[in-house]
Amino acid sequence: MKSKYTVLLFAYVASGFLITSKSQEKVETLEEVVVTGTGTEHLLRDVPVQTEIVSRKTLDSYGAKSIEDILGGLTASFSFEEGDMGSQTQLNGLGNSYILILVDGKRLHGDVGGENDLSQIDPQNIDHIEIVKGAQSALYGSDAIAGVINIITKKHHDEGVYIENTTRYGSYNDIRQHNGLGLTYGKLNSFTNFQLQHTDGWRNTTNEYTEGHVVNDSRKKTANEKTNWQIAEKLTYTVNKKSEVYASGSYHRKNILRPQDGHYPSCDVYTYDLMYKNAALSMGGKWKLKGNNTITADADWGKHAYFYNYTATTLTDGYDPLGRFTNYFPYFKGQKSLQSDQQRLLASVKGIFDLPAENKLSTGIEYRYDYLNAPMRTAEGSVDDWTGSIFVQDEFDLLSWLNVTTGLRVDKNQNFGFKATPKVNAMLSAKNFRLRLGWSQGYKTPTTKELYYRYLHVMGASTYFNMGNTDLTPQTSNYYSSSVEYRGKRLTMSVTAYLNKLENMIALVNVPVDEIPVDASSAYFGDGSGDVVARKYKNMEDARTQGIDLNTTYKICEDFTIGGNYSYLDTKAHEYEASKQKLVEVTIDGMAHHKWNAYANWGHRFGKNYKLGASLGTRGSSQRYYQNNGNGKPFQIWRLNTTHDLESSKKFTYRAEAGIDNLFNYTDTTMHPYHLGTNSPGTTFFVALSIKFKQGKNIKPTKITNSKTFNDED
Repeated sequence: MKSKYTVLLFAYVASGFLITSKSQEKVETLEEVVVTGTGTEHLLRDVPVQTEIVSRKTLDSYGAKSIEDILGGLTASFSFEEGDMGSQTQLNGLGNSYILILVDGKRLHGDVGGENDLSQIDPQNIDHIEIVKGAQSALYGSDAIAGVINIITKKHHDEGVYIENTTRYGSYNDIRQHNGLGLTYGKLNSFTNFQLQHTDGWRNTTNEYTEGHVVNDSRKKTANEKTNWQIAEKLTYTVNKKSEVYASGSYHRKNILRPQDGHYPSCDVYTYDLMYKNAALSMGGKWKLKGNNTITADADWGKHAYFYNYTATTLTDGYDPLGRFTNYFPYFKGQKSLQSDQQRLLASVKGIFDLPAENKLSTGIEYRYDYLNAPMRTAEGSVDDWTGSIFVQDEFDLLSWLNVTTGLRVDKNQNFGFKATPKVNAMLSAKNFRLRLGWSQGYKTPTTKELYYRYLHVMGASTYFNMGNTDLTPQTSNYYSSSVEYRGKRLTMSVTAYLNKLENMIALVNVPVDEIPVDASSAYFGDGSGDVVARKYKNMEDARTQGIDLNTTYKICEDFTIGGNYSYLDTKAHEYEASKQKLVEVTIDGMAHHKWNAYANWGHRFGKNYKLGASLGTRGSSQRYYQNNGNGKPFQIWRLNTTHDLESSKKFTYRAEAGIDNLFNYTDTTMHPYHLGTNSPGTTFFVALSIKFKQGKNIKPTKITNSKTFNDED
């Protein structure tokens, strides 16, 4: 849908450039420092690898309720389908399993190879977000083929006590609660973070296609009721001026309630809810050596467990009291069964060293161990996998205006042996312009789920039995990019063209029913396989994504900023079609040729203690393509948010927010289980109140005067 409102907004943006180009108001900017593109600190304008940032100021203006809300509304390269098991994310045409999500540089642990449970990220605790697109395996290893999202959390360096509370309430009983407590005593700093999220869910349509006919009174919801909460703690101890150590941990719980006790037995009601338990522990330290040389060491453990929580008597696969696997095992109300328990251990040591002739060397070693316990979904009950890695990267200035960054990573995987992934990036600088060119290889070993997992999936009139495949081979890619960026005091613009070519891409492919193992056929379907479609993970011949991304922001004056993003995408893949016994060309599921967003942020201080802000934004997408169950409709959605900041004293600050999402009440009423362009419930309202208390000495940010000076709290 190409709305007239989009045309009007961009016409307004363009006129704003012309009208205000001669404005004499002084506009000062404090540049961001980013780390994701190279693993080393750079001013945003000088980072050798093209990096996009969602700043803290933009986040404060937008008033988002979730990370999906942030990325979907403020960048054009992402698309989401929020489901019960997490968010199905796409970045420039490639899905979840190709996107690496980091929190403060550390991998977010979730469903390996499946949907990412982004509810583990507290949007109220985000300082800014760094996005690096394309294959980054040379630096980050497996999973980073589509790109990397690094969530940088807020840092609290105040001496004494810091307390904050944010309560957000919206339509459909949408509740978002955040609490933070920071304590600093001498060299010890503690920060405790709590978040709670709840929604009653909503239903956009009562129509459902199931069992060969349309049901007009389906109870299935577009988004189910869910509640999740998380508590996290981080302790940091500053040993001396050159070293510090830390320890952190978190526990996350999520419950999803689904329609029950209906009269359509397997389509619109369920006999169990879903429950997730996540936990994480980390420890490490950083040591500064002579000059700017540093060494860091980290160890991380994560657990992601997924359960069925039964709400009625259910006969299904399970284990009897003697520990024997049996079909039609009874579960009763209140009981739960483990579907999968995924655990991961990561350990790494990394050094960054300044060398002569303007060289910066990064090198390190990593070890990763993955464990999957799924008694009813793997033949052996549990499986594991490990990878050891060594990497090296050199950033060097050949000339004052030319930087070249090269890197190489060598992985040794338990099942697939050795693999080397290189990269080369070059950046040419000329005053406010930057030209960046890049080539990098991506590498991704099959996950334990793709190798061993098997499960039954009912969708509409079809029943699918999905199977792992131990004959899979690793996926590889070659990513090519070029970008031109202009970064002035007021105007920032960038254009990036890219091509990502994948080989041996893994996807679920229809196969003959007789490929279902005998033990699985008996367990799931009784005597024979029944009326079912068999699907198996297989390596596709090849795939490619290519496109152009445009980003721009313009600071009209100190109070007023406008911006917009546009993404063009085209994808192709070759998939084996069993019925034709040949490779056919297909579009990667979920692709949209065009996505866009635009925003206008205004804020003005009245007196010393009150600031009023307003943000108007829009986001949209053309049709999303799928091979099965229909395409997603095009859409465009508008959003308005207002902020009211009040500082009553040096210790207390208050913020109130009020906003409207989906101003023109667009809803996609496509029947279940066909694909939606957006699952928005229509016009929704929200309000929020934040209270912050500080007692102690504040550390003021240092204004940047050259490319070697920076401060995290910009």
